[in-house]
Amino acid sequence: MASQDWFEKDFYKVLGVSKDVSAADLKKTYRKLARQYHPDSKPGDTAAEAKFKEISEAYSVLSDPTQREEYDQLRAMGSGARFTAGGSNGGFDDVFSAFTQNRGSAQDFDDIFAMFNQGGRGGRFGSGGFGQPSGGFRGFGGPQKGGDVRARTTIDFVTAAKGETISLQSEDGKPFKIKIPAGVADGQKIRLRGKGRPSPDGGEPGDIVVEIAVRPHPVFTREGLNLRVVVPVTFAEAALGATIEVPTLGGDPVKLRVAPGTPSGRVLRVKGRGIVSQKGTGDLLAEVQVVVPSHLSDEAREALARFVEVGPQGNPRADLMGKASG
Repeated sequence: MASQDWFEKDFYKVLGVSKDVSAADLKKTYRKLARQYHPDSKPGDTAAEAKFKEISEAYSVLSDPTQREEYDQLRAMGSGARFTAGGSNGGFDDVFSAFTQNRGSAQDFDDIFAMFNQGGRGGRFGSGGFGQPSGGFRGFGGPQKGGDVRARTTIDFVTAAKGETISLQSEDGKPFKIKIPAGVADGQKIRLRGKGRPSPDGGEPGDIVVEIAVRPHPVFTREGLNLRVVVPVTFAEAALGATIEVPTLGGDPVKLRVAPGTPSGRVLRVKGRGIVSQKGTGDLLAEVQVVVPSHLSDEAREALARFVEVGPQGNPRADLMGKASG
């Protein structure tokens, strides 16, 4: 925006607020007006679109404390001041006349020169001097980028692992599609560049930022790119060894060999059956859990008693007790 525009445009009037409006009330007022005049809520209404750009421009300046201070200072210099581009000093005459007409002191001129020269390059009200485009009100940064639109969605575990394109609705109520990449994790954010709010001054639009929540799976948990599953085995299978079937995520079961004497908690690894993503491929971790029967028949109880008589002797907790006491 040219500095001349800051003289001619009353941003407070555009937003319908007083000059001492608080930041919170300013934001509240802007949101109300933005919802009222947003092009998505009034499709095809060119007047509403123009109004939306006008209030966005005003809020962009007044919501920034530094820009608001500069704007207030510049407006306070008087609506009669004019600044023009090029080598002519006609634009400066009006400013100096405001001081000479009131017999301004040397200090007054020092202040106005300091205002022009502050920063050493182009003054504080524009990028290349008064009357030139300010580059999104901030100088050399260029036009302002539009605001981001945020959304949140919850997907199931399999969709997160395999990936899928889904339809969502942004906080503005506008529908859009997003591709969920294979292997997306709970809490991860996906950014759709250029799909957010328009810039108030001709810059690039903002983005849509979608936060992903993943529902837990009843069987599998995730550890990075690996999948973990707890596999129950009987005491006999763990003691004598067995070949068991283990489920995979969205595929056929795999067979695993449980070695004789496998303790509860041992992890058996199946290579390449974890999460498949652009970052790599994980494994399936099958954690063995020995199941103790809650009910025994009389015959089974007698057989187990005979096993105790002929089985390994000793206290398996002896080492634990020794370490605890030492």
